[in-house]
Amino acid sequence: MKTINIAIDGPAGAGKSTIAKMVSKEMGYIYVDTGALYRTIALFITENNIADKDIESSLEKADVSLKFIDGAQRVFLGSRDVSDLIRTPEISMAASRTSAIPEVRAYLFETQQKIARENNVIMDGRDIGTVVLPNADVKIFLTASAEERANRRYKELLEKPDCPTYQEILDDIIKRDYQDMHRKTAPLKQAEDAVLVDTTKLNLEESAAAIVKVIKDKIG
Repeated sequence: MKTINIAIDGPAGAGKSTIAKMVSKEMGYIYVDTGALYRTIALFITENNIADKDIESSLEKADVSLKFIDGAQRVFLGSRDVSDLIRTPEISMAASRTSAIPEVRAYLFETQQKIARENNVIMDGRDIGTVVLPNADVKIFLTASAEERANRRYKELLEKPDCPTYQEILDDIIKRDYQDMHRKTAPLKQAEDAVLVDTTKLNLEESAAAIVKVIKDKIG
């Protein structure tokens, strides 16, 4: 039986993970956060102080895996659940750099494709529709203005004692956008056959509804 694959790409802070989770729950698909895989590799490299020249030879020791526990995706580094550890600003920036390394992308490529071959999935990332799942049944490019993405992130972090300023978050997002769009390997871009969904003026529920509509219009 053929599986159905939904690819959602877009820049950092566009709400891909949150929205994709909502949509996958409504549609009964498995949600795959590929960014979590790259963040986990970045955590592994950071924790072990691995130099760039040694990354390729060290990857097999990383032992990165996804597990679906009570319907939710959890990310493991060896036997450790690192799902929360990989969400810091430091690891976010490290992941942007790490994901540009061809050897890292090759290492994680088969993991992502295997999950998609075996399940109905909604998979989000930077190059899902262009590289990982070029034959996906539905491709969506989810975005929002840099200012709105920074505003959302600022509100999320506001209660934390070490919350960065809005300007720091905006600068960080603009820098990461540039890194993701200009890397040599699998740069962030909208696939030619992807549907553009801009959530700048939409809340989470409206954004999820817009994605569900695109999917249902495409596959019925």
